[in-house]
Amino acid sequence: MAEPLPAVVSNSLHPNGMMPPFQLGLPALDAFPRALWQRIVARQLRTGTTASLAHPSTNGLPELRAAIVNYLHLSRGINCRPEQVFVCAGYQALLDRVIGTLLTPGDDVWLEDPGYPVTLPLFRAAGMRPVAVPVDDQGMDITAGISAAPGARMAVLTPTHQSPLGVSLSLARRVALLEWAQQRAAWILEDDYDSEVRYHGRPLPPLKSLDRQGRVLYAGTFSKTLFPALRMAYLVVPAELVEAFSHSSRLRGCGCPPLMQAGVADFINQGHFYRHLKRMRPIYRQRREWLAQALEQQLSGHLAVASQAGGIQLLARLTTSSGRISVCTARLGGRAVAAGVVGLADNSPFRRGLLMGFANFTQRTDAERAVARLARLFNGGN
Repeated sequence: MAEPLPAVVSNSLHPNGMMPPFQLGLPALDAFPRALWQRIVARQLRTGTTASLAHPSTNGLPELRAAIVNYLHLSRGINCRPEQVFVCAGYQALLDRVIGTLLTPGDDVWLEDPGYPVTLPLFRAAGMRPVAVPVDDQGMDITAGISAAPGARMAVLTPTHQSPLGVSLSLARRVALLEWAQQRAAWILEDDYDSEVRYHGRPLPPLKSLDRQGRVLYAGTFSKTLFPALRMAYLVVPAELVEAFSHSSRLRGCGCPPLMQAGVADFINQGHFYRHLKRMRPIYRQRREWLAQALEQQLSGHLAVASQAGGIQLLARLTTSSGRISVCTARLGGRAVAAGVVGLADNSPFRRGLLMGFANFTQRTDAERAVARLARLFNGGN
């Protein structure tokens, strides 16, 4: 006899099964050009050939890899060839590919503290030894990393827009990191997190564009620029690693449907990707302002909004007792809609805060209502 379906857990912040108001990692789905995307994919279906039904390349569709190369050259100053680009089924699959190709169980790996929550359990599950490297207002503290584990085999970081704090790795630390990697023959995995979603100032150049010794692997994803259901990420590796990653790709496969890859390639090549990113930046800036203002009006006694230059999530640091945040997050239900910032080390100064998505507030009153419900949790209500 089949087991009954689990009951829907009630949550006062997103009643009736609606999209959680502070959902992390979710771009503005209402602003994505769905009709245009549907036409592009439909055209791919109509014009498909017999050859397109055969086994696809395990490294990724050639058209998409070439489109990514052109995009990175124009937007991020990265020079690479299509054979250096590998398409993966999301960021987790990308990390698995990197771990399986370059690392051995027991290797030390620098991770940002605090950092992206998916990264730590993946490296631990693979048998690596994560080393918590603190993050301050200049990004990952390279001196602290060298002091804690000078012989680490890899550093994994988000230098452009650090996840979750939103700071940028300073130019001096970028140089120090590259020098360490060269001296120790270590690898750097640069996750260019949220680099496209910057609405104040210009970002520093990516580490990959500064790399002259071939130590940097560059990771990007379409989950936050287009939509997460694509489950599509890409990795740019140094030329000397192309054969090694081609071998691991043959073992693991690409995992992304060729139809979706072809659709993204057309979306980029026809100029829609650039126009979409340009359109989204002022939208995100406005929606962040709605949430920041609502928090200031209703929760200024508990939270202080941190200044950030971009991104699709907002960090609010706790200004009252740390016990209150535990009570509040416990009441948020099974799906965290305003997740506590989690660090690796117990003494991390950034543990006390909430990380909130704002991309899907389509009007100011949406943010105000969501914050009002959050305020009731902070104040002991339901």
